[in-house]
Amino acid sequence: MKRVIIIGAAGRDFHNFNMVFRNSPDQEVVAFTAAQIPGIEGRTYPPELAGPRYPNGIPIFAEKELPRLIKELKADLTILSYSDLSYADVMHIGSSALAAGADFQLLGPRNTMLRSRLPVVSVGAVRTGAGKSTVSRKISLTLRDAGKKVVVIRHPMPYGDLTKEGVQRFASFEDLDKADCSIEEREEYEPHIEHGFVVYAGIDYEQILRSAEKEADIILWDGGNNDIPFIQPNVHFAVLDPLRPGDELTHYPSEVNVRLANVGIINKVNVAEPKNIQLVESN
Repeated sequence: MKRVIIIGAAGRDFHNFNMVFRNSPDQEVVAFTAAQIPGIEGRTYPPELAGPRYPNGIPIFAEKELPRLIKELKADLTILSYSDLSYADVMHIGSSALAAGADFQLLGPRNTMLRSRLPVVSVGAVRTGAGKSTVSRKISLTLRDAGKKVVVIRHPMPYGDLTKEGVQRFASFEDLDKADCSIEEREEYEPHIEHGFVVYAGIDYEQILRSAEKEADIILWDGGNNDIPFIQPNVHFAVLDPLRPGDELTHYPSEVNVRLANVGIINKVNVAEPKNIQLVESN
């Protein structure tokens, strides 16, 4: 039995667990670590979501404890499962895991993307703040104008009570109040809701996708940070940022997004220097 630690930030890490490890007979996840978002460590991934192989759930520790955890929990493998990291930071984390005695691994789209029975349009970006949310909103309106019923599935932000966030459906501002959504969540959900779109989010994206499929013609994946989609897209848009030229080739998983893309959109061209726009385009 291989013992695994998933290195995350309350989002991609839970999805990777659900897709690859929850029902694996020969791998046991002994811990998650958490970074980037203050206060998300010290929790437990609950047994309701972890499944019958984890009756006590899975503890979540701060990432700085990774070397100690590898040794004390006798971990064989660590899985990096969060985004918006420089390539240097990826290998600093990897070096920390390797020096403590564990293997270090990334998971790819084949093992982590769900398949939908509906057409899927996805929007990702090369960095947080590139402007993918405005692109997502424009795409959703364009598809509706074409007569399609669009349901939005948003990248996760499960920073509250995990037992209540397996599948979340938001069709009104009152739904956001009932779920006690954070300011960050409201910033992403409210514009979609204001335009009359239903938004799904949460933790268990298999169940989220199947619920969304029941009320949609097209699924729109609205990505978070610079992560790649959780659902295999028919068309993938990558939003590039000429105010941070070159980041598309130096951050993880920015370059993956670019290589997966059917369409690249260079945003902020009204404020960026022409030479930087040209650099991004050439990259």
